[in-house]
Amino acid sequence: MAYYLKTKIWQTGALDWWGFIGGEDVYLGTREFPLPPEEGDEWVVRSTGDRFKIIDGEIRRTGKEEPAQGYW
Repeated sequence: MAYYLKTKIWQTGALDWWGFIGGEDVYLGTREFPLPPEEGDEWVVRSTGDRFKIIDGEIRRTGKEEPAQGYW
């Protein structure tokens, strides 16, 4: 998969997206992850509340929100 990103990303067999950011493996979400990822895309991972944005070809963590509550 060549998405022209500087950040190393991969998808697991469970269809979860991960990236290598700041020297550690970071969960990027499942359906929240934009496909194909492009400059300026922004998303929030529902399970963790982490907010990410693609800036200059890199995926960067831009903040954190309260994770969404599941009611079922």
